[in-house]
Amino acid sequence: MITDKDIERINELYRKSKTPEGLTPEEKEEQMCLRGEYIASIRRNLKSQLDTITIQKEDGTLVNLKERHQEKYGN
Repeated sequence: MITDKDIERINELYRKSKTPEGLTPEEKEEQMCLRGEYIASIRRNLKSQLDTITIQKEDGTLVNLKERHQEKYGN
């Protein structure tokens, strides 16, 4: 899980990357890892939200998006 401290560090590394001295190889690696964790966290949150959405078809039936996805793709 990504924390506020992690986001603060991502921003700090970004600001440093824009300075003339730039990032060290270790900091570049840290930045890549933190960004990867951040993106994974965003994807998990989005999937969680989409899994709870229910849509109503024209005939009035309700379909949960998670169930619909599982029926269509078997995941």
